[in-house]
Amino acid sequence: MDLCVIIIGVSFFLQTITGIISNFFILFSYTTILRSKSKLLPVDLVLSHLAFVNMMVLLTRGVPQTMAVFGINQVLNDICCKVVVYIYRIVRALSVSVTCLLSVLQAVTISPNPRWFFVKLKDIKYLSLSLLLIWVLNMAVCMAAPFFSALPRNVSNPKYTLNLGFCCVYFPDQISYVMNGIAVSGRDFAFVAIMVFSSFFILQTLYRHHKQVQNIRRQNGYQNLAAESKAAQDVLRLVILYVIFFGIDNIIWIYMLTVSQVPPTITDMRVFFSSCYAALSPILIIISNRKIQNGLKCSIRQKTVEIYVCQI
Repeated sequence: MDLCVIIIGVSFFLQTITGIISNFFILFSYTTILRSKSKLLPVDLVLSHLAFVNMMVLLTRGVPQTMAVFGINQVLNDICCKVVVYIYRIVRALSVSVTCLLSVLQAVTISPNPRWFFVKLKDIKYLSLSLLLIWVLNMAVCMAAPFFSALPRNVSNPKYTLNLGFCCVYFPDQISYVMNGIAVSGRDFAFVAIMVFSSFFILQTLYRHHKQVQNIRRQNGYQNLAAESKAAQDVLRLVILYVIFFGIDNIIWIYMLTVSQVPPTITDMRVFFSSCYAALSPILIIISNRKIQNGLKCSIRQKTVEIYVCQI
């Protein structure tokens, strides 16, 4: 096997395994917290959704791509190909949607005088409805994806084909090929624009908070302010991480729109960078989120006690 192919395959494998395990740890931690009958905050609900969505991104894109790189192409049939592509389109759209919702929620949370309609997002009921609406909308928007998807053909692929390795997306003409790219990129750019706006608002609010800290005398007030500032900074890091990989992904995507036959190496590069957020964001969340860390520690202690009791 060619050394370049091995390097690409190992890179996909490490990225996928790391991301799946990290996202699983987040979900497992929140499950432990719920079992202990502790209350989850609105931001916890969004982060758990983000972890699930990112794990699904890696399962439906990273795993098949790794198999395709190593030449394991005969696992999926035509129907499974359509299902996997459809699920991937949904969870990829949800990844940016939920990250956007998280940034808006954090902006509303730290706002000193919230007058927005979105202030209701702090209510779990309204937040759950918002997440449900995002799921339904993305499922409806991505309905066309399965109709263009099929297994790779034995003959050379026609023009305007996205070769995903394990599956191909066949577009009938250049117009549909370009329009699909514009629609996907336009949707993502809209969510990113909202994220950037929310991030600027968060930065502005954090600067005001920093000024207020110098005038705060009560320790409790300072602790609450510091906690809000730290949470906002964590969200800002997630937004910056997404914007970086979103930019790389779309630079490659724009190039792909200018050619009729996309080289496999370019496709592999785009898949790798588009999956980096799903793989790296959970690590950032675990490192910065004390509640998740405590949930994991609690679970480890419980397992240790169970093993000790069984040995006795």
